[in-house]
Amino acid sequence: MAFTNVLLLSQIAGYVVALILSLCIIVPMSLHQDEFRGHCLLFSTGNWRESDGQFVPDWASQMYCNYTIFVGLILFLTAAVQIYRLSMLMYKGEDSSFLSAFVDVITSVFLTSITLIAAVIITLGFMTWCQCMTKRFPSCELAAGNDIDKADNIDTSGFHIELGAAQFGTWSSLSIWVGLSVFATLKLLRYHQLENMKVSMYRERQRLIEAASSSSGSNKHPEIG
Repeated sequence: MAFTNVLLLSQIAGYVVALILSLCIIVPMSLHQDEFRGHCLLFSTGNWRESDGQFVPDWASQMYCNYTIFVGLILFLTAAVQIYRLSMLMYKGEDSSFLSAFVDVITSVFLTSITLIAAVIITLGFMTWCQCMTKRFPSCELAAGNDIDKADNIDTSGFHIELGAAQFGTWSSLSIWVGLSVFATLKLLRYHQLENMKVSMYRERQRLIEAASSSSGSNKHPEIG
């Protein structure tokens, strides 16, 4: 029981952290798209115009930013539901069933996978944009706040902080969801061990009953000399 309580508390704590980290993905990526007028800098490239020093971007698909925001929303909703569900179980002094533990494992592994994809997209996509920025500025961070694209009327003041926060949020979320996957797997293994124990005890009980029946039968019919 103590092991189960510790595992349940660990899961709740993990989901609380996952909930907070999901906001580190949703909020900065949403602000970025708003400031860039619906454009997404992830994997966007372009050239610097010599005549006026403006950046002529070749905007990548919005799907990259939309995917990361979608992942953040899924992580937020899942964490919120799990916090409520597990808190109610702990309040009632109960624990999840074998089926729900199995679903938790599948869900955690799935969310870990899509979070990994989001983290790679943000990291590589941001690197692609920064490679273009460093053709004019000493660092990508110094490009923030400069009026580099008047044609699209984008606001570059916060892109470096916003993408950095989103990058931190996705990689940190990935580590948390890996941990939650481990917790869910441990709980499933615990249920599997208990089920095997019950089956072994049932078989042993049946063997003892059969042995007792055989012994009483032989006592009732002694051999006649």
